[in-house]
Amino acid sequence: MSVTRYVTPLREGGSLPGIVEGDDLGTYVCKFRGAGQGLKVLVAEVIVAGLAEALDLPTPRLVELSLSADIARYEADEEVQDLLTASVGSNLGVDFLPGSFGFDRADSVPPEVAAKVRWLDGYVANIDRTWRNPNLLMWHSDLWLIDHGAALYFHHSWGQTPPGPERFATAPFDSTGHVFAGADVGGVDRACGDALTDEVLAAIVARVPAAWTSHQDAYVDHLIARRDGGRPWLS
Repeated sequence: MSVTRYVTPLREGGSLPGIVEGDDLGTYVCKFRGAGQGLKVLVAEVIVAGLAEALDLPTPRLVELSLSADIARYEADEEVQDLLTASVGSNLGVDFLPGSFGFDRADSVPPEVAAKVRWLDGYVANIDRTWRNPNLLMWHSDLWLIDHGAALYFHHSWGQTPPGPERFATAPFDSTGHVFAGADVGGVDRACGDALTDEVLAAIVARVPAAWTSHQDAYVDHLIARRDGGRPWLS
C-alpha cells in the first residue's frame, strides 16, 4: 500500500509519527523507519500487536506503507521533511481510530482484560505502559493497545549474529508503575501461555516484512524461551 498524502504530525511522541492517507482511501498513523531507533521499533510494533491479537486483546490493524520521495518533497516543515526523506520506502501504518480517547481509569477495564495486558507486557518487557504514558485507547467502549516500540529491548544490542535467548528467558520485569500493576496475572497465566504455541509465535514473526529484519528465527527463539523459562517476570 502506498502513502498518497501526509496529513499532519503527531507531536505527542518523540519519534514524530504522522497521520497519512493511503491509496486504499484509509487513514493511518504512520510509524517511520527514519525515526528514533529505526526499523527495530517497527519490528517490535508488529510482533507485539500480533501477540496481543493472539490473546484476544484489541489492537489497531497494521499495514505496510510505501512512502515515496515525492511526499517528502512537498512538505513545508523542515523537521518533518527530513524525517520523510529518511523514511522513503517501507514503513508501518497503524489504522487510525476516529473518536477514540485516552485511557484514564483502571477500574473501567474487566479484571481478565487488565490481567492479560499485564501478562503481555511482562512477556515482551514493555516498559511503556505507565500512568505517565499508558499507550491505551478507549474506542467503542473497548480497550485498545497501541505503541509497542519500547518492547523487546533485547534486539537493540544485536549484531550480525544475535546472541542466544537465555538471558531474556528469565529477565525480570518491574511492574511497579504499570497501569494494571495490581492485576491478578496468575489467573490468566496458563491460558495466555497456551495460546502462544510455537506455531503461533512463528506465524506472528512472519508478519514482519523481510526487508525489516533478517533475524526472524532469533525472535521466535527468544519468544519461546521467554514463554518456557519459568516466567519469573510475572512476579
